[in-house]
Amino acid sequence: MSTPVSSPIDLSLAASQATSGRPTLPNGGPAMTADKALKAAQEFEAVFISEMLKPMFESLPTEGPFGGGPSEGIWRSLLVTEMGKEISQSGGFGIAKHVQAEMLKLQETGK
Repeated sequence: MSTPVSSPIDLSLAASQATSGRPTLPNGGPAMTADKALKAAQEFEAVFISEMLKPMFESLPTEGPFGGGPSEGIWRSLLVTEMGKEISQSGGFGIAKHVQAEMLKLQETGK
C-alpha cells in the first residue's frame, strides 16, 4: 500500500495575513478595501468627466476687459477639474461603481 504524496502548500499568503492582521495579495502587497477601491474609482470618474468637459470650455470666447491671457487658461483648467470632482461626488455618470467592481474582481483573481 502506497502513501499519498501531498503537494507543497504555499503558506506565505496565510503567514503574511496572520502577522499583519490584514488581507494581502499574492504579490505581498496589501489588499484594497472596498472603500479605498470606491475612492479610487470616484477619482477616476472625476478625471474622466473633466476630460469630457474640457472641449466644451475650450470653445468659449475669451473677450472683454478681463478675458484671455494665460491666467484664464489656468483658471479654466482648475474650474473644469473641480467641476469633474463635484459631478463625480454627486453621483456622476455611474462609472465609479463599475470601475470599483472591476478593481475588486481583478484583485481577487490576482491579475
